[in-house]
Amino acid sequence: MIKIIGLIAGIILPLWNIPLIYRIQKRRSSEDISLYWVFGVWTCFLLMFPSALLSEDIVFKAFSVMNLFLFTAVMVQAVRFRVKR
Repeated sequence: MIKIIGLIAGIILPLWNIPLIYRIQKRRSSEDISLYWVFGVWTCFLLMFPSALLSEDIVFKAFSVMNLFLFTAVMVQAVRFRVKR
């Protein structure tokens, strides 16, 4: 039961990136988001990803896959609207 709850939370938690992606798109600006922060967080997710793929822990694996995918979208949006200036 604890693994199932953890799996559900590991999948749902990264979904909170969707409102951020939407807000950047709607405002057509990412000025309030530090690109150093975005690239720092994304780099950490990227460096953790191989470990997650090798792990037998399904919660860690699901969280890492979802988080890397959705935070990559945040990074793309942040850079896209910063460079567009």
